Amino acid sequence: MTYAALAAAVVGGAVVVALVATGVRGLGARWWATTTVTAVVLVALTVVFDSLMIAADLFRYDESALLGVRVWLTPVEDLAWPVVAALLLPALWALVGTGGTGAPEAGRVDA
Repeated sequence: MTYAALAAAVVGGAVVVALVATGVRGLGARWWATTTVTAVVLVALTVVFDSLMIAADLFRYDESALLGVRVWLTPVEDLAWPVVAALLLPALWALVGTGGTGAPEAGRVDA
């Protein structure tokens, strides 16, 4: 399996969860705008820090499993993970919790 195929499968799953959360919790344009801004910031940070780590030769990729497209030194497949984090974590919070307005119900302590 290539890195791109794995990334596509995981991003697809995160999109499905985010769409389910949107439907179940009625998340609107503000939620999607915030999620988009978060994803952009995380992607930018990933490009910078992945590139620095690759330049420092901290790790290497199997070139045969990559598409070959890079942003600075970062393989484009690596940009899927911050997108997944930006989509999946808030969507799960909305599904498990109170719709993104507070702590999850299971974590609430009533005094």
